[in-house]
Amino acid sequence: MSDAGDIYKQIGFEAHRIGFGERPAIAVVDFQRGFTDSEFPLGGRPLVERAVENTARLLELARAGNIPVATCYTAYSSARDAPYWKIPPVVEEFHHGHPCTELEPRIYDRDYDVVYCKTGPSIFFQTAITQFFVKERVDTVIIAGCNTSGCIRASIIDAFSYGYRVAVPEDCVGDVEEGPHVANLTDVHRRYADVVTLDEVLGYLDDVRKRNS
Repeated sequence: MSDAGDIYKQIGFEAHRIGFGERPAIAVVDFQRGFTDSEFPLGGRPLVERAVENTARLLELARAGNIPVATCYTAYSSARDAPYWKIPPVVEEFHHGHPCTELEPRIYDRDYDVVYCKTGPSIFFQTAITQFFVKERVDTVIIAGCNTSGCIRASIIDAFSYGYRVAVPEDCVGDVEEGPHVANLTDVHRRYADVVTLDEVLGYLDDVRKRNS
């Protein structure tokens, strides 16, 4: 991701590629209608739409290979139990049962995916996803979803902190604007994760699928 003249690289950041492990899982963050559907104030952004379409391809292959898929949505009982978000629609509308909390149907398979409701930015924050990944003996977490500069970045850092290999297919994550999307992916690629392409991940998952079969 970084330019060859980047001062970060000159002083030792992004020194090597982490690489994929043996047992991957997919973590899909906040592909709920509040972010994917233009009916809602935060929904329907072009980068997020691109990410949804590409993630649908990713998940089709993952499920065919019996690879764990965990997906999440953000919701609260009311504004009272929400954190101090500076985003009014999240506080006022992201309540249990509201249509904006429904998972995007293009990426959700109720017969396969494990679903978590999260209340903070990271899919790992006070959810049981790590318990699920331990049970599945996961060593590599592939992260998709939105928004890159917020909940995706937080989930990358937590996955890294738990000791997973972390890969982020750039075309499977999205944001409101391209600038924060690119800047945050550039930075996490320097430090915590491999930012890769969907095609790279599909090739890796296909190898896993063949091995599993």
